This record gives sequence, C-alpha cells and structure tokens, in this order.
Amino acid sequence: MKAFTQIARPHDDVVDGRLTMDVFAADLWQVASGQAPAEYQDADLFFKRTYTTEGLKNILDIAKARLEGRSGDSILQLQTPFGGGKTHTLIALYHSARGLEGEEGWGAKVVVLDGTTFNPRERRLWEELERQLRGKVEMTRGDTAPGKEALVRLLSGLWGKGKRKGRCVPVLILMDEVLEYITKAAGVRVGDSNLAAQTFAFLQELTGAVSTVGHALLVLTLPSSTLEHYDANAEKMFYQLQKITGRMERIYTPVRDEEIEYVVRARLFQEVDEGGVREVVDEFVKYARREELLSREEMLEYRERFLRSYPFKPDVIDVLYKRWGSFPTFQRTRGVLRILSLVVHRLLGRGIPFIRLGDFDLRDMELRRELIKYIGQEWDSIIAQDIVDKGSGAERVNRLLGTSYEPYRLGSVVSTTIFMMSFSGRGDGGGSAVAEAALASSVRELKLSAGLVYFSSTVIDTAISSLREKLFYLSDEGLFFSNVPNLNRILILREENVTDGEIYEERREVIRRHIARESRFRVYLHPEFPKDIADNEELKLVVIEDSFPSKEFLERYGEGPRVYRNTMIFLGVEGDQEEGFVSYLRKLIALRNVERDRGLRLTEGQRKELRSKIARQNQLEYEELRRFYRKLFVPSGQGRSGEVGFQEIDMGLPTFGERELDREIFTILKNLGEVLERLSPRVIRDRYLGDCVEVRVLYESLLKAPGELRVASWEGFLEGIREGVEAGLFRVGEFSEDGKGVFGGRRVRWKGVSELSGGEGEVILRLDMCEGVEEELEEKGDQSVEGVEGGGGLEGMELEEKGERRVEEVRRVRRDLELVLGVEVGQMSTVSRVVRYLKERFRRCEAEYEDKVLEALYQEGIRVERG
Repeated sequence: MKAFTQIARPHDDVVDGRLTMDVFAADLWQVASGQAPAEYQDADLFFKRTYTTEGLKNILDIAKARLEGRSGDSILQLQTPFGGGKTHTLIALYHSARGLEGEEGWGAKVVVLDGTTFNPRERRLWEELERQLRGKVEMTRGDTAPGKEALVRLLSGLWGKGKRKGRCVPVLILMDEVLEYITKAAGVRVGDSNLAAQTFAFLQELTGAVSTVGHALLVLTLPSSTLEHYDANAEKMFYQLQKITGRMERIYTPVRDEEIEYVVRARLFQEVDEGGVREVVDEFVKYARREELLSREEMLEYRERFLRSYPFKPDVIDVLYKRWGSFPTFQRTRGVLRILSLVVHRLLGRGIPFIRLGDFDLRDMELRRELIKYIGQEWDSIIAQDIVDKGSGAERVNRLLGTSYEPYRLGSVVSTTIFMMSFSGRGDGGGSAVAEAALASSVRELKLSAGLVYFSSTVIDTAISSLREKLFYLSDEGLFFSNVPNLNRILILREENVTDGEIYEERREVIRRHIARESRFRVYLHPEFPKDIADNEELKLVVIEDSFPSKEFLERYGEGPRVYRNTMIFLGVEGDQEEGFVSYLRKLIALRNVERDRGLRLTEGQRKELRSKIARQNQLEYEELRRFYRKLFVPSGQGRSGEVGFQEIDMGLPTFGERELDREIFTILKNLGEVLERLSPRVIRDRYLGDCVEVRVLYESLLKAPGELRVASWEGFLEGIREGVEAGLFRVGEFSEDGKGVFGGRRVRWKGVSELSGGEGEVILRLDMCEGVEEELEEKGDQSVEGVEGGGGLEGMELEEKGERRVEEVRRVRRDLELVLGVEVGQMSTVSRVVRYLKERFRRCEAEYEDKVLEALYQEGIRVERG
C-alpha cells in the first residue's frame, strides 16, 4: 500500500510544522483591519483552503439574495459549539460581500462588530456601526442607544456609485462574540443603569431596523449552549440575548457533523489523488470484512466514511470531533485541525498508508500538552508510565509480542487508541476518564481502529490481554483509561511492601501445602543443624535452601557420626529459578493482602478480577514450586577417595495432575530404583546372602551404608524374604539348641513363612547348607518346603562376632551385553522403565552385570532366560 503522503499532499505550512493554534483561530476583526494571516486575509487563498459545506453554501446564498433585495431572512444567527466554524463563516461572508480578486462582490457595505476586540469603555456598538458606514459619528453619538428610526435612516441613507449610482447600498452587519461584549459592558455605569442594558436596547432596535430596510442583513454568532459562558450573570444575559434576537432570527449551523472530514482535508491537504484513496480504502475494507470486523451492511457505510476522511481512519475524526469536542474548552473544528496538523507533521516520514488513532505519538510533548490541557495535568505522568516511557507497560507489550510484530509496536498503538477513546466532556465533568460503559472501547472497535492489512487482527487480542496485565491505569471495568489506579497498580504497590521474611514464610507454607498427610517420608523443611534431623530407620526427605546439600548433614548427628545415612534424601533448588519463584510468592502474598484489606473500596469488577488472579496463582502454585525445587540428591557409595558422595537426580518438569511433592519424589525414586517397595528375593540371595545373614542386620545395613538399596518399609523388606522362602530360594530360621535342623554343624530351628517376624536372631540361610529342614517343617505343617532346590549364588556377606557386615565386591565387567528376557503380557512398560533407569544410572557403556543390570530386572520380576 502506498504511503499517505503519496496520495494526499499536505499544505506547506503543515509540512513545515508552522500551524499553531493562532493560525487556526480565525479573527474577523483582524481580517477587517487588514492584519490577519494570509490564509484568512487573502480571499482566494481563504476559499482554496475552505471546504464549502452545505450549511456555508446555504448561508452565502441567503445572504446574497437578501442583500440584492430579492428575498431572505433579515437576521441570521450562527450557533455552533466552541470552535465550530462560526467566525470562519463570518469571514466567508465578508470576502463574498467585498468580492474576490478580479471579481466584483455583492456590492454591499460591510460592518464588523467584534465583541472580543472592542473595549466597552472606549467603543459603543452603535457608534462603531455609524463610523464604519459613514466614516464619522454624528447620528448615534452618546452612551444612550439610538432608536429604531435613527437606525433605519442610517442603514438606508447610503447611496451607491458607479454601476450602483442612484441606488441604495446594501449593508451587511457581521457581529461576532456579542455576548462577550455585553458581559464586559455590564461593568460600565450609564446613569442609573449600565452599558449592558443600553446594548440590549440597541440590539432590539437594530433587529427591527434591519428588518424594515429590505437590503440590510444582520449576521451574529452565539454559542450553542451556556457551557461557554463566563458566570451566572453571563448566562442570564445569554438568555436575554436569545429572547431579543429570537423574535425574527433564523438559526444556521455552518458545519454538519458529517462534513467535518471534508473541512479537515481541505485545510490540511492541498492535493488528494482520489483514485489512490479508493485503492487503499478498498484494500482495507476487504481486510476488515475478511477478519469479520465489518458486516456486509457495515462495509458499505464504512467505505464511504473512509473515502471522506482519508488519510485518517473514520474513527480518528469521530473521536476528536465528537468525544474530545464535547469538552467545554475544546474548539471543535479549530481544535481538531490543530491536533491533526501536529499528527500529520510527525508522521510525514513514516511511510504508513493511513493515519490511525494509535499513530498519535504521545511522546511528542507538543501533542501531549495539547491533549492534557483538556483532561488535567495528572494525565501527563499516567501517559508516561503506561504508554510512552521505555519501561512502560505498552513498551513491554511491544517486546512481548515477538520480533515478527515488533515493527508494528502494537502495545503502543492499541494503548494509545484506548487512551484517545477514553474521554468525553460529557462525563464526570473534571477531565478524567469516563467510567461509563458507553465510552469503553469494544475489542472489535479496537481491531478496526488499530488493524493493518499486514497482520491478522487476532494479534490485537493478544496485545489487549497483555495490556490488561501490564498497564496500571487501564480500567478493570472495561477498555478505557482512568486516573484511578487499577488492580495491577494496587498489586504492584503491595508487592513493593512485601518483606523478605514474609516471602520466606510463604515459601515454607507452599511446601507444606504440597506434602501428603500420610507421607512415605519424614519431611524436614530447611533444617539449620544436622541435629535437627533424626537419626533413625525412617526414610527422610530433607528440603534445603541451597542447590547442593552439605555433607555434614549426611555424616554427622550432633557431636557424633550419623548412623542411618542411606535414609537421607535431599531436595535442592534450581538456582537460576529463584528470581521467578520469589516473584511468584511476592505476587501471591500481595494478592491475598489486597483480598483481606477491607479498607480498599474495590468495585465488584475488581473483586471479580482479584478472585480470578488468586485462582490463577493457586493453579500455578505447584508448577512454580517444582520449577524451583527440582534437584534430588541421594547418598552414593564411597569413591576412590573413600568419601561418601551424592548422586544428583533432575526431577524434570512436574507430572501432569500431580499436586503432592513428596509423592512425586517417591514415584521418581521408585522408577529409578533408588527406593524399593520390596526387596527382590533373587537380589537377597545373589547379592547379600553368603552362607547366612541375620535378617535385622541385613535390613539395618541397607539403611546405614550410602548407595545401598533402600527399602521403603520394614514390612516391604520382610515381604521380599517371605517370597524368597515360598519360591525355594533360601530358608529362614534361628540358631537354637532345640532345633532339629543343622547348618554348618550348628543346630537350627527352622521357621516357616508364617513364623517370620524379623525378631532378634532370625537369619536367612542358603538351601545347600541346610540339613533336616524338611522333617522339622513337615512336623509344623508348613507346605513351603515343596519344590526346594539346591541353592548357591554370589558370596558376599558373612556374620562376624560384632554383627557388622563385610562386603566383598565380586565384579564381572562386560563391555557388550545381550539378554534374552522372559516378558509376560503387560510387562513391556516395566521393561522400558528399567532401561530408562539403567541409562540414568550408568553414563558409560559399562555396568556391573550382576549387581546392577540383573538386580534391576529381578527387582521387577522379569526373567532372564539367557545373558
């Protein structure tokens, strides 16, 4: 699409940036005295830059007919809002009556009475009327207003020259801002009355005289409402003036709302390529229809409006003229022209196809000042904080949308659009943003206003959602700005007051909320000293504040050494996630503080949004916790240096649906074989059973030696032994003088599965070393003796007099491993899990075959048929 400057060429003064408000402020008296800027003084230039509206054309036609004595009203009242084109119309009448260069005008004598210029103490309106008609003051001199007859003689006593010789010269009286003159005249004493009363009398006599004289016309301007008046007295004068002139006047409006686009274009642009306009407009209208921003019926109307308003989108004119134009001090046509001239000048080098509300660059201090003077100085800091500063919410959204959309600066464009649509002088009367739903923008309006054919309008949805989160003064009640901080701002202020102590306590509470009531661990939160953690047989989950555990906690218990070291599981933090987790906690604390604060007068919409934010934070709580706490450390066996170390396990991302930290940790450790529900009978036989091993000593040795298998419970440990006895892998008993069995020459009292209790003296025995077991167990009625086979296995553990375990490692190292497994239906997932476990445990292509590979398979009940 072509740049708008290639289609609509601005006037030179717009290009040069020379258009101040004074240039747009038409001054009738300056024109009459020959001191106005060229664009008003030069009749040809004036009409070139003036769009002749239907209202203006009608007024000119009526005036001409009246002055030619053909027909028409004798008194015309121009009534528009402030800056609505009244003075501009008077200047058009002035030039038309006097004639353009090289052309003869209407041949009328023009009198200009300007209430803003005249000082009532120095000039009386009736004297000024005679001075301009006759060049001297004789008939009307004095502080008392002349009567009707004197005024009729004055208006009809002028005779023409040249072509008009012998004929009475028409008189056009242009009276601007007469109310201002009368207001000032009220302070001038005249006898027992004042000059204002005499001026009212003059106007009453003048209207009668003009009506009597067939070739005279009085055109005066009055404001459309009392909003422009100065005080209560001026308001009374306004109504009195309306009463006087209303007897025989006709009220005319020079510019209708639907004509303002033409007025703007004529004043700001010297040349417009209508063919180029249609190309751009049609392309955008097709886009808007494709994006479902316009219905088929709306499309035709929008196209016509866009053709009139180009290079501005239709809403640009509507918002300025109707919304901002309703402010009492906003000079509608004049104010619109001034603001748009600044915008056009700023955008000349941008190459954009048309001008949107979002293209108003609020970084331009001249434009910003022009807007702020209508809405209040407090908006300067709001604009900076939310829209234009480098760290503003809008700028952050520009970056959040990604590099593809960064050139379009949609955070700034959409927020500026919302800002421009947020104001109306019909609101709360103070220049602050109006909270009525009628002024809140809809998403569709914003898309239509901010959209370009280069991207899908759905990205504007994303921009709006992001702005709701980032801006401090975007109302919680709708898409409009307010000078009252929104919930985001309130929360930011609360977040700034959250202490480190509060964050630490909330951190502990979050962890507690995600620990199961019946945990498989004894959980310790941030212990300060090793003594704070019990030294017993329980599995312990120690939540630390650091990214790596201290060996002191593993090795020491108070002044002495820790005994049950293999029961310690440490949960550490991911250091680079701390800032995000602290930020999450800070926001959570702030949200709850605001919810509890009954002193805040939140709207129902804000309370609803607050509940939604809290629910969202609660939903994210476990995910945020797990992002921070994701490193597990389990004790590992002694290395070459002889020191005990830790094996680090990355928990990864949280499991979907999981909300209990300890249960997820238990599942992860179980899947990796670091914690076992039960100990496999084959593992007991092959790894730990020499000739015999005491049950209790074996269990405690697993809990004490770092890196050994961890059984989750005593019952789970006994269950593995029972299964081994039932499978005929080993026997259990106790050494006793009254035992009928023999083990290594010693009398043994054999026990059946049902008798196994884990009590003192119970032992696990190799089958091939047992004699007389069948006889004793048959006497007891224990059927588990059936199917007993000879045993064997890896020698490894023996009992010594002190009851301590001595481990002799027997290793067979294999570089290549090929296994044939006997897998039952439904065990494939188990095989996959075992493989993952082995990959996690062994980083090199080398493993302890019996101790690790077979152990993992046996533990899951998978048969090794060949390997």
